[in-house]
Amino acid sequence: MVPRWFARLFVVVTACSVLLPPPVVGQTSATAPYAPPLTADGHPDLQGVWQVLNTAAWDLEDHGASLGVPAGRGVVDGGRIPYLPSALARKQEHAEGRARLDPEAKCFLPGVPRITYMPHPFQIVQQADKVSILYEYQHAVRYIYLNGNPHPEGPIEWWMGDSRGRWEGNTLVVDVIHFNDLTWFDRAGNYHSSALHVIERYTPTGPDHLLYEATIEDPQVFSEPWTISMPLYRRQETHSDLFEYQCHAYLLEQEWNNPESTFFTQPE
Repeated sequence: MVPRWFARLFVVVTACSVLLPPPVVGQTSATAPYAPPLTADGHPDLQGVWQVLNTAAWDLEDHGASLGVPAGRGVVDGGRIPYLPSALARKQEHAEGRARLDPEAKCFLPGVPRITYMPHPFQIVQQADKVSILYEYQHAVRYIYLNGNPHPEGPIEWWMGDSRGRWEGNTLVVDVIHFNDLTWFDRAGNYHSSALHVIERYTPTGPDHLLYEATIEDPQVFSEPWTISMPLYRRQETHSDLFEYQCHAYLLEQEWNNPESTFFTQPE
């Protein structure tokens, strides 16, 4: 016979187990935020060779696979880019004619933020007065000036814009203006005007990971600001170097004229 006190204890334990929420798979105890190593200037050390592992270069939004275009999840917060109705038709025209219209196919500099998520690595180098980013694609270089150094007076129309940075805790925040209107965001034809304003955020989340975020503002094309976000991965090879990548437009022109080419196939 079960003792009365044991029966009461069983009832209490059973009731408590019913009231408690189920455990979350993979749940761990709360830990302190990642504390990155610091440079001699006391700022997070972001130096290294980095690269994305996604398909944003083909399309920032969700897209399916189609003849050489890999399927992928979108990187736009909220899922969709908020085009103005008057601007959406031009995006569709770009998508239909991108074999001829995409600036990448003409070997132009891809602009910001597009150069970050192209399938090529880039290297971050830090100095006291600036952060330099060296890109494998087209040997492009960006200088992000720090210490309150202001943007030059405009208007100026540059392919890569003008970058000025500041530190917010462990995050490098980069304000970029002075763009031309000749670059796109991806191969799907998403575009902007020369009024483009980009705010980038580089936040270390682990020894070999950065969270990259870019907020896009362009009142001539979009109804409101929108943000993309993605992880960046540090290359782990013993010799993680940048190599030569020289774009040749005449080779891409052969792709345009080849009916079996899959380079610019429209994703479904």
